[in-house]
Amino acid sequence: MTRVDFYILAEQASGDGARTACRIAEKAYRLGQKIFLHTDSARSAASLDDQLWTYRDGSFIPHAIVGSEAAADSPVIIGQGEEPDPEHRDLLINLSDQVPLFFSRFERVVEIVGGNEAARKQARERFRFYRDRGYPLNTHELG
Repeated sequence: MTRVDFYILAEQASGDGARTACRIAEKAYRLGQKIFLHTDSARSAASLDDQLWTYRDGSFIPHAIVGSEAAADSPVIIGQGEEPDPEHRDLLINLSDQVPLFFSRFERVVEIVGGNEAARKQARERFRFYRDRGYPLNTHELG
């Protein structure tokens, strides 16, 4: 069964959701996992693509956006609503306000919760969604 982890950002770090996603993706990549970063728009996907190149000096995370030629061979894929290839099933990092319909095919889902009240309200709805369906849930407070 899919394990779901909520990473709750401190209030002052509410804009750091993409940066947190990059850190989690890098750690999972180093562990040999296939990762899918799910965003809510093409603009968010492009921004995340840029951040994966620049978020930390000396870091390299090979990645591609769904639909590009490089996506077939990349261990890290960025998408915006479409399902990833079946081989990407280790980790889903959800940066969307909605639960992706395909979440259950992943071993683990990471939900990143911003520090502002609107983001927390949406996260509580996603938390209830997973809980009501019996998925194992963990929360992690980030300082």
